[in-house]
Amino acid sequence: MWRALNQFSRSRASWLLLLLCVVGLEATALYFQHYQGLAPCVMCIYERVALFGIGVAALLGLIAPNDPFWRTLGLLGYGVTAGWALKLSLEHVSYQFPDPNQLFGATCDVAVNFPTWAPLNQWLPSVFEAYGDCSKVVWQWLGWSMPQWLVGIFSAMLVVWALVVIAQFIGRPPRRIFS
Repeated sequence: MWRALNQFSRSRASWLLLLLCVVGLEATALYFQHYQGLAPCVMCIYERVALFGIGVAALLGLIAPNDPFWRTLGLLGYGVTAGWALKLSLEHVSYQFPDPNQLFGATCDVAVNFPTWAPLNQWLPSVFEAYGDCSKVVWQWLGWSMPQWLVGIFSAMLVVWALVVIAQFIGRPPRRIFS
């Protein structure tokens, strides 16, 4: 299994699959926003940016998946960004379902706060402008809100990432000393 996973991570198909997952999730978010009329909140936009980061990591891995430099760069970007995305989605869930022992529930910012060198909400407001409320549960499926689904999705992405990273060390083909 480890060797097969290692070999798969060295193929363009693996990185393309990750990129297609990102594109599918981004398309789903835009569908909910523009066709279902669900207003994205600040946390939704940050989660969307994190997903774009995973897409960039997939593109890095696609450059030369058999080259250790590009594969490692892609894996590092994938792991760091998926971890950040999971942190954001857990925070978002805490806004929707606050701890009942807290006197005041936490709330998110009113507007997105991007760096001055990358004002994504000004460059592409139809994708990166937030006008929803982070604490409102506006959609559920099978009893889970959208941020709860994102916790599951980003957790699964991190599990896959961890398995692939482990396979980089365990599943290496044996070295030939004499050819």
